[in-house]
Amino acid sequence: MSDLEKFRQLGISEQTLKALAKKGFEEPSPIQAITIPLLLSGEKDIMGQAQTGTGKTAAFGIPIIEKLHHGKKNVQAIILAPTRELAIQIAEEMNSLKGEKVLEIVPIYGGQSIDMQLSRLQRGVDIVVGTPGRVLDMIHRGCLILDKVTFAVLDEADEMLNMGFIEDIEEILSKTGPDKRMLMFSATMPHQIIAIAEKFMREYEVVTVKKQQLTTALTDQIYFEVRREDKLEALTRIIDIEDDFYALVFCRTKNDVDEITEKLVYRGYAAEALHGDISQAQRIKVIDRFKRKKFNILIATDVAARGIDINNLTHVINFSIPQEAESYIHRIGRTGRAGKTGTAITFVTPSEYRKLTFIQKLTNTEIRRERLPTPKDIIANKKIKFKEAITNLMVTEKHLDYLSLAGELLKDAEPEAVLAAMLKFTFKEDLMAVSYSDLGSHSGGGTVIGGNASSGGYSSGGGGSRNAVDVKGKTRLFVARGKQDGYNPRKIADMIWDAAKVKGYKVENIQCFDSFTFVTVPVSEAEIIMEAFRRRANGRQSLVEIAKEDKPAVKKSDKAAAPAAVEPEKKKKKKKAKFLAVE
Repeated sequence: MSDLEKFRQLGISEQTLKALAKKGFEEPSPIQAITIPLLLSGEKDIMGQAQTGTGKTAAFGIPIIEKLHHGKKNVQAIILAPTRELAIQIAEEMNSLKGEKVLEIVPIYGGQSIDMQLSRLQRGVDIVVGTPGRVLDMIHRGCLILDKVTFAVLDEADEMLNMGFIEDIEEILSKTGPDKRMLMFSATMPHQIIAIAEKFMREYEVVTVKKQQLTTALTDQIYFEVRREDKLEALTRIIDIEDDFYALVFCRTKNDVDEITEKLVYRGYAAEALHGDISQAQRIKVIDRFKRKKFNILIATDVAARGIDINNLTHVINFSIPQEAESYIHRIGRTGRAGKTGTAITFVTPSEYRKLTFIQKLTNTEIRRERLPTPKDIIANKKIKFKEAITNLMVTEKHLDYLSLAGELLKDAEPEAVLAAMLKFTFKEDLMAVSYSDLGSHSGGGTVIGGNASSGGYSSGGGGSRNAVDVKGKTRLFVARGKQDGYNPRKIADMIWDAAKVKGYKVENIQCFDSFTFVTVPVSEAEIIMEAFRRRANGRQSLVEIAKEDKPAVKKSDKAAAPAAVEPEKKKKKKKAKFLAVE
């Protein structure tokens, strides 16, 4: 049976099947297999009890797209969702599911310009996806008329109930006509939800998806117990030890997504972010680039990752443990697809262990505890990969353009010394064990995965070879170099390493502006860095100083070195005080 034959048997048109093929769909999920034919051929309303990650959007979205036709002068479908992120996601998913079919699908929600949304509604819309508050606002303004809708959908009805939207929902539904088809999806069925069904639905059918249908046998599930502050280091070790890492990394909040992405990019990893604040156009670009493997690490929130169908992920990383067991299942279901095995990794702090146990119990699955790779494992793996790459280059290419330079370098020095210097130039401190932070006692324990670094497995042996930094506070430093001088965060960290030999992981929150940069370092390292740059300055103004509350300590004669650090402070002295304060 062909990939989409099961969808075709549900009664879906070839036009929609083409859109499903483009999105990478293979076969319908249980909720889709039951709901789609009921909506396409039946007349009853539907109440679906299904958790996040079951494919609900396509379950109601595909039949609605099939049934509606553009050109009518009224809104034909209203879909209510509890949050702006989910409303945006549903609208984007339905826009991709419609393929080449002409339908105007618009999300409306709080937080976006109401004038912009009013303008779109006035131009004519077929499907409105919105949050209850903003939808009701539009109804009260007389800009959204729902008396002729063909479909009314409540998605995650229990969440809307928990958020206090029940009265808004009832008022919205009271504005719809009696001949609509109504669909309601909810993970749980409290009596208030049943009451809505009894009040507003006609004869309805109940569709239920059992939790065990959501598990995957092709995903190896493991966890690492790490301190919250060590999660980024743990993630980079996993990336470094794997030969072919292609992963989705889940965070709980948008701020977490941005922060982790920024730190990974600074460390040289190919990572991009995806969350609710990213525009639809940018979201499409990011997902397309990820599918084409233009980068290999996508950091996302749960809501933002919905609708992404990628079958060859090697890993799913729960950087933040999910709040619900259903979210866990939905996340890890992204890997272990199309007959390929995948690995789901969860970072757990000691205080979160009970939550992990609860997830294991509800999902009826084993999540094994394992040990993180040690610095020794990472360094050994990097050496092996480098030697393999060099060997392959020597076999496949002659490198004639570089032979004369190689001869010049070898003329007055020992070959080993030249090669060692080139390795230092290439790797900086990456092949030195002291460059890796200590992950403490919580990263140990459990079974050993794999045998050695070259196999890409995780090894035994807990943290690094040194103690964690123990300081009482951190300091913000001002560096009189920025983007206009050709610097980026990586080059700033390299400059500090070259001058003061302070490790890159100790240099945090590097904010690089046009003509100056701020960095945050432990207090003990701050003195080392400033002393090193004072020696380099040899009596002139140092490039690095403590960032003052009023303005960076730059002399009048040195304004050219950092004009952006001085001039804005004159205008916004008070506003910048907190930003520049010593931590």
